[in-house]
Amino acid sequence: MYQDFAKDVRLAAPAAAVWDMLVDVQRVAAWLSIVRDVKELEALRRYSAVLEDRVGPFALRADLTVTVEANAQERSMKVKAAGEDRQIASRISATLDVAVAERDGATVLAVTGRYEITGRMATLGAGAIRKKGEKVLEEFFANAARDLGGV
Repeated sequence: MYQDFAKDVRLAAPAAAVWDMLVDVQRVAAWLSIVRDVKELEALRRYSAVLEDRVGPFALRADLTVTVEANAQERSMKVKAAGEDRQIASRISATLDVAVAERDGATVLAVTGRYEITGRMATLGAGAIRKKGEKVLEEFFANAARDLGGV
């Protein structure tokens, strides 16, 4: 089961300030209540984290490996995360493309990506997983807008 997504958020903060906050991985991780125990392995390149959540009858706890390819000059990054919950034999992966740009007098945070869930958890059905995924994405963008001054 996979889901593609794309969203732009208009922000009042200058592009340079938005970029500076995005490269603060601990701060960005705090925008997602399901992400815990973020550890920097190599600054702006490799991290580990734990994804914990409940989806239907399943309590998911996946150890994630996160890689980041950041381009400060273009204010863009590619983030890949993948992990497995061995208890419920499920894998989760996500790929995000993030870009910060100035447009029409505001800063735009553009995020596109895909997440995929396989294994027992995927047996819940696409509807339940998509609903949970939408909730997590809404939380992320609401917290980003709160921290960065959404317009």
